[in-house]
Amino acid sequence: MVSFTVTHTDGAARRGVLELPHGRVDTPQFMPVGTVGSVKALAPDDLDRIGAQIVLGNTYHLLLRPGPELIAEMGGLHRFMSWPRPILTDSGGFQVYSLAEQRKISEEGALFRSHLDGSKHLLTPERAVQVQQKLGPDVLMCFDECPPAHASRKEHEEAVARTTRWAVRCQEEWRKDQSGALFGIVQGGLERDLRERHAAEIAALDFPGNALGGFSVGEDPRQTWDGVAHAAPLLPAHKPRYLMGVGTPEDLLRCVLSGVDLFDCVLPTRVARNGLLFTRGGRLQIKAARYAKDPRPADPGCRCYTCRTFTRAYLRHLFAVQELLAFRLNSLHNLTFYIDLMSGLRAAIEAGGARNYMERILESFREGPD
Repeated sequence: MVSFTVTHTDGAARRGVLELPHGRVDTPQFMPVGTVGSVKALAPDDLDRIGAQIVLGNTYHLLLRPGPELIAEMGGLHRFMSWPRPILTDSGGFQVYSLAEQRKISEEGALFRSHLDGSKHLLTPERAVQVQQKLGPDVLMCFDECPPAHASRKEHEEAVARTTRWAVRCQEEWRKDQSGALFGIVQGGLERDLRERHAAEIAALDFPGNALGGFSVGEDPRQTWDGVAHAAPLLPAHKPRYLMGVGTPEDLLRCVLSGVDLFDCVLPTRVARNGLLFTRGGRLQIKAARYAKDPRPADPGCRCYTCRTFTRAYLRHLFAVQELLAFRLNSLHNLTFYIDLMSGLRAAIEAGGARNYMERILESFREGPD
């Protein structure tokens, strides 16, 4: 179902190839987020043209709408959303954190009150696996408990223990069908000893891949980088390592150098819809008045359709008049930036220059765009 080969290393950074039922994923790799079966404002052919190799869907949201049974009847998530390449589905564990006011945790699972209509839904480890298998992804995730960064040590200890017990239950349920590759998740917050203990517990279950959860949930970015630098090498070296829900371009650069292979985050498309563009010269707020008569592309060095076709003045105009095309063009650009950032990292790792590549990118970000 899954094979992973590390082809090059540069310090802790890894260049690899992940083979999945729906295709090859070159790592390190960024996964655009298609929470409800769609990457916001973009069509699958947009994603294909920019070079996306794998996208993410969310179990909790697809459970509520349109429902896993309907998606299974339509041929699975790949056919439903017309995306032929690999898909990874989050288990809904992040919603245990993000929807804390609308859920109650017990040993059985998490009881959610729908943010749509108030209906109640019990998501257990078994149910999370069942829903994901109906969706039919290449990679599915164990159900886990993700406390916020400010949680007490006791809360992190309890979450680690429960996440291990839930991982065992997920694995037992998955073995009934064994469709898709089930990845384990390591929690522990910023508590190093808890990360070490939990990484050993999850590794002992011998999942095809492993993830780090519980980062970028309220802590300072430097704490994230330090925590990942400690935690990533704890995961089995011969299996893919996935850092969930992270992050900014700097997050990706620093965490690849710590040994992470896969990333996902809503950030590039979310900020695109608010007028923020990532460029080789830094962050560009396209809504700024100074771009009203600017004839240049957002990023002269970018290969995306947006930069090959439109001026900053036009992009600012679209945003100012709240034209929906702004969402698409800005999102196309930001995701192209992320995909190319990772492609550059892969080449840099192969050449033994990953740290120099990171420092060069970060220096351009500090200088800011013209």
